[in-house]
Amino acid sequence: MHTLRVLFTGVLLLLLVGRPASAQVPAASASTPSAAYQWLDISLEATAREVDRRGARPTVLSRTLAIVLTAMYDAWAAYDTRAVGTRLGGSLRRPRAEHTLANKEKAIAYAAYRTLLDVYPDEQAYYAEQMRQRGYDPDDVSTNPSTPQGVGNLAAAAVLAYRRHDGSNQFGDEPGSSGVPYSDYTGYRPVNPPDRIIDPNRWQPIAFDDGNGGTVTPGFLTPHWYRVKPFALVSSSQFRPPPPPLVGSPQLRREVKENMDFNATLTPEEKALVEFMRDGPRSTGQSGHWLRFAQDVSRRDRYGLDQDVKLFFSVANVAMDAFIACWESKRFYDSSRPWTLVRYYEAGKDIWGWVGPGQGVDRIPAEQWHPYSPPTFITPPFPGYVSGHSTVSAASGRMLELFTGSDTFGKKEYLRAGDFTEPGFPCNIIQQRKGKPSKDTEADCQVTLSLPTFSATAEMAGISRVMGGYHIQADNEKGLEMGLRVADFVWPRFQAYFNGTARVSEAP
Repeated sequence: MHTLRVLFTGVLLLLLVGRPASAQVPAASASTPSAAYQWLDISLEATAREVDRRGARPTVLSRTLAIVLTAMYDAWAAYDTRAVGTRLGGSLRRPRAEHTLANKEKAIAYAAYRTLLDVYPDEQAYYAEQMRQRGYDPDDVSTNPSTPQGVGNLAAAAVLAYRRHDGSNQFGDEPGSSGVPYSDYTGYRPVNPPDRIIDPNRWQPIAFDDGNGGTVTPGFLTPHWYRVKPFALVSSSQFRPPPPPLVGSPQLRREVKENMDFNATLTPEEKALVEFMRDGPRSTGQSGHWLRFAQDVSRRDRYGLDQDVKLFFSVANVAMDAFIACWESKRFYDSSRPWTLVRYYEAGKDIWGWVGPGQGVDRIPAEQWHPYSPPTFITPPFPGYVSGHSTVSAASGRMLELFTGSDTFGKKEYLRAGDFTEPGFPCNIIQQRKGKPSKDTEADCQVTLSLPTFSATAEMAGISRVMGGYHIQADNEKGLEMGLRVADFVWPRFQAYFNGTARVSEAP
């Protein structure tokens, strides 16, 4: 594990000491963000509100963001000389004289508005106000293709119709479901109950603190997601990896020990990385996190509306496909997480581990081992293999590299370790061991996180899940491999839409 830590720190240029809590991207443009950028901001705000309201559902969020950004792209394509939409092809194409910025902005506004109303209906007043601020009538439901509002409404309607019964169970009407939106309809049942381990190789539900003095035990989040229609993949199982290591293999024992070693020795820099990649409060999921990175690229490279629409469309859809492929592996293998494996391997023993917020590290019963995470969200409620962070980050990072033609990112994040997991405690208390504060009374939990390249950022996202205690290394490594394969496979589909060679009849 120590060799891995040295390599990780050296190769990825991870951490330096920093000061203020902010983010920096070199060569950021001072110009007004494009309409596409602004509607992505609105979509991400609506996503964060959805998470506040209903909890984190990264699979669902990836699909909703892909729907909105696909409709925006399809509306924009009507005002481009070559590009074709994903659902209506070039049938909405307007004459060259109408290819104005104003028409493009209006068309994508209506496309975004109509799709947002469908995927996040609770925020209708917020969307309507955004429309009015831009001088648009939110009640204009025209489908006249000779007007930008008509183009936007038509593009949105076509995408929504295509996605209405795509396997996600958005409306809770799939046969076998409970009637609750996005609920399972495939009959998944966990092998292990929350209070005991029947099969250590299989996933186990975990009881969380509900924040009100009680507990809540989430089930497998969207276990049916392998049935969702991908954007470009042939099938959800297309890139299924070989089986994960099982109990009895030296590899698994070694990787669980790695989790335990990280948990007992996390530095402030490593804690900051775990928290940043966890996408703390007001989460938008891994899809939203990488769309924020795409916005950083837009500012850095001074993109206009045309480039923004295509970039956001590409990242959103590769993330959606990566989630679908990842969930197929999770469902197929139903593998356990470190929470279960540490308890199985170390049953009845005292081990070194993180005690809890502001308590540092001490000897604890293995049955009390806890990832570096708040008690209200101990570990994501679904199987481990493969890691969603690793898969989606690798896919999105590769897409940014393919789109820009370079792996260079150049972003810095200024963070304070512990802010999302153990806020309010001094750094030397956070880093205490055996009840004794760190001897370094000048300890500073202010950290500068350097993200030099897209690929390094994806690898950092992946290893953070091992450091945090949510995944074994195999989950991470095979997830990174899967994400790269997804991105490389779907990139030609995006290019075909952009250059006008795609045929809707061939679209999956």
